[in-house]
Amino acid sequence: MIIAIDGPSGAGKSTLGKMLAKEKNLLYLDTGAMYRAVGLAVLQAGVEFEDKAKIAEIAENSEIKLVGEPESLQVFLNGIDVSEAIRTNEVGQAASIVSGVSEVRRILVEHQRALGADSPTGAVLDGRDIGSVVFPTADIKFFLTAKPEARARRRYEEDLEKGRATSYEQTFAEIKERDERDVSREDSPLIIADDAVVIDTSELDLREVFAQMMQIIEEKAVKATSNPN
Repeated sequence: MIIAIDGPSGAGKSTLGKMLAKEKNLLYLDTGAMYRAVGLAVLQAGVEFEDKAKIAEIAENSEIKLVGEPESLQVFLNGIDVSEAIRTNEVGQAASIVSGVSEVRRILVEHQRALGADSPTGAVLDGRDIGSVVFPTADIKFFLTAKPEARARRRYEEDLEKGRATSYEQTFAEIKERDERDVSREDSPLIIADDAVVIDTSELDLREVFAQMMQIIEEKAVKATSNPN
């Protein structure tokens, strides 16, 4: 089973993806973390964001591994645990920029497809183009969205809990900036796949959204069992 979860920043994709993977015993792939790792590598190398060729070279030569259970997933960049380092706002902005480089997307999409296809049980993948590009034939596709204000509030509160200095105003501005880049980039823009189930999480807590998603997954499983062909 391949479950694709797409949506803008702060809609709850990663948290809900982890919950679903744990519940269904599936591999969890945080594709956003992979782009963040490339963004961090670019920052560490001091490469200008205009230098797309160099950015693509960094992506090609970076070894990115996702290790562990969904709730304790670790991200390794060239053998170094960068699980915390990639979660800063600076790296988030860098990830948003490098994800707009076509060659970077090609490199990571190939990696993501291989990881998902190699899992014996299946996988849950979240990102911006999972249902539209990475796994267009995914068994189930979700598109999670929410008002920018709600998404900014969640991200701001998350940063506060983890001791990352920021302000709501700064977080809101960054959310809006990332939204603009996600929907306007030429390669794999953020779109809603035709067969995706859209859930607006603005007024819902995670348990409510999780319950909705699980119901849809179970209904899909029942249909697949009753109609094997």
